[in-house]
Parts: sequence; C-alpha cells; structure tokens
Amino acid sequence: MIAHQITEEFEHAVADYTGAPHVVATTSCTMAIFLSLQWLKASGQLPEVITCPKRTYVSVPMQIVHVGSKIDFQDFTWEGFYRLGPTPVIDSARLFTSDMYVPESMMCTSHHWGKTLGIQQGGCILTSDGEAAYWLKRARFDGRTPGVPPRHDRFMLGWHAYMSPEVAAEGLMRLALLPKRNDPLPNDDYPDLSLAKVFQPYMLKANHLSVVE
Repeated sequence: MIAHQITEEFEHAVADYTGAPHVVATTSCTMAIFLSLQWLKASGQLPEVITCPKRTYVSVPMQIVHVGSKIDFQDFTWEGFYRLGPTPVIDSARLFTSDMYVPESMMCTSHHWGKTLGIQQGGCILTSDGEAAYWLKRARFDGRTPGVPPRHDRFMLGWHAYMSPEVAAEGLMRLALLPKRNDPLPNDDYPDLSLAKVFQPYMLKANHLSVVE
C-alpha cells in the first residue's frame, strides 16, 4: 500500500463511522477550522463577521482573525459542538461519536491524545460538499495532489497540514475499537475570550472593560 493510501483509508473509516459523505484528515481541529474558513474565502462565501462563543478554546477565534473576518463573541452555552455562524463550519472538538454528521455542514473534529479517539494529533473535516473536499485535500497537502510527485503536479497555494500515514494508521486501529456512542467531553474550564486583549482589535464590538492580557 502506498503511504498516502493509509491516510485515505482513515478518512474512509471516519466517514463510515460519522455518516459524513466526505472526510479530510488534517493535523488538528484548529487547522480543520482554518482550512474550512479558507475554503469559504476561496469560494466567495466567507462572511465579514463570524459568531463564536465567548467560552471556547483560544485557537478558534484566532482562525477567524487569520482569514480576515471580525469576531462576534456570543454568550451561550454549548455541549459537544457549536456552529461558527452564519457559516456551515462546526467546531466539534469535544464530541466524536457515530452518525454525528450534521448535513450540509463542515464539521471539524479533534483526535489528539486528550480527546475521544486519542491518537497523537489530528483532526478531520466532515463535509457533504465534494468540491470543497477536493480543494481541502489539496490545500492541506501544501497545495499538492496526494500520490503525484511535485515535478508532475500542478499545485496550488496551500498549507502544511497533512495527517501523516503513521498517525492515520494509529487512528485506524483505535477507531476499530471505539464504541459506537461516546458522550461529549467537558467544556466548563474555558475563560471568557471576549476579555482577552489580543482579540480586541478584531471584535465586532470591542470590550474596553476588564480587558486581560
């Protein structure tokens, strides 16, 4: 088996497990979110303002900044996953279970050692959009086509976010033993990111009170 086919096998296995038509494996959930937003940008669908819960992992609003949108922090509770409105991108870093795919979404999962699947690192983008999946598979692989030598490829601008075959192989083994139903992981230890100084210039409405470093 050619090395990149192992990553493809992992993607097929995740698709079967989650019910997603297409799966794109990446190095992390953060990169999955970033690349999903980049796809929206490349296809002319990226909104100028994207909503994000005040209490989530710090890298999520950072990806909104990196693609050039403003952050609209919202104060709402969530369990397992939430949508970055009004986009189809869903942060599902805290939930990985069977038949979880939300139709017509770009659902981003996390698989590092502290999460449900518990491999070294990694994340996935679950999508029903075949055109997006094709673009994302090239974008995460330095703009290349997996299996095609660079000298023969017509590559595009991309990012270094490809899940290695070694990590994918571990994911395949663990996925084979994973229960069908898994509860959401806790998410009650996140700070209020709307108070963080680093996000103030990029917020829809800057919070000038109680700003922290």
